[in-house]
Amino acid sequence: MNEKQLDLIKNGKGFIAALDQSGGSTPKALAEYGVPESSYQSEDDMFKLVHDMRTRIITSPAFTSDQILGAILFEQTMDRDIKGKYTADYLWEEKGIAPFLKVDKGLDAEKDGVQLMKPIEDLNETLGRATERNIFGTKMRSVIKEPNVSGIKAVVDQQFEIGKSIIAAGLVPIIEPEVNIHSEEKAKCEEILRDEIFRHLNDLSEEENVMLKLSIPTQANLYKELTEHPRVVRVVVLSGGYSRDVANEKLRENEGLIASFSRALSADLNANQSEEEFDAALKDAVDTIYDASVNKK
Repeated sequence: MNEKQLDLIKNGKGFIAALDQSGGSTPKALAEYGVPESSYQSEDDMFKLVHDMRTRIITSPAFTSDQILGAILFEQTMDRDIKGKYTADYLWEEKGIAPFLKVDKGLDAEKDGVQLMKPIEDLNETLGRATERNIFGTKMRSVIKEPNVSGIKAVVDQQFEIGKSIIAAGLVPIIEPEVNIHSEEKAKCEEILRDEIFRHLNDLSEEENVMLKLSIPTQANLYKELTEHPRVVRVVVLSGGYSRDVANEKLRENEGLIASFSRALSADLNANQSEEEFDAALKDAVDTIYDASVNKK
């Protein structure tokens, strides 16, 4: 593990950029960026275009370690290069930003009010490649829709079980049990989730540390104690479908939480913008997300 990156993520001021759209979400991400499906004929073409989009973001003068602590990458992004360097090396060596890797393979069908992760059958091979590519940590996502205790327990059990394998490989896992923002009982889901997370955190050894990526809670500061737990490196939150303005406003109400936004970061970016327009739009997004992450009410 890179100790400088660990100190940056644990103690730095800023937020984590989520640039990990993959598989089924890639056409939507490209469409929102102004690249229609008619612009590419194959999956290879599609992934090249999304890498071009991510490269444009990462190389922008608005994307710096002054405000951004880390960036979450898709597996193909990890294996591609930016200006002659693997993406993770470019992030760290040229930008001073710690690289993370999305390792999950998507979601299973809903059961007991939740969606577990699909089996990650090539996890060990992926973690080996991540280590070779100088990745700092990983991210994996599950979804909670109803306050079903057994369902939420299954989500957290799965996340921490896989998380321990990631820790054993020398990486820091981001545990991401997302609560759907449209859940009719979102607050109740979050209370159950908090308690399940605490149960697992208390079972970790002093050498086992994790990050958490959670939906912005309905009750402000519900997760404050999680941010203070000795086994937690950092607690970040996702925008979850909220607009950037709404996500930022809710984030400001929560002490100790920082952003890890995807759509809320890139919503105003477009392939047809000039470099000046693109950089200005990205700077505005970065500035406002940074402000919400470091300046609380």
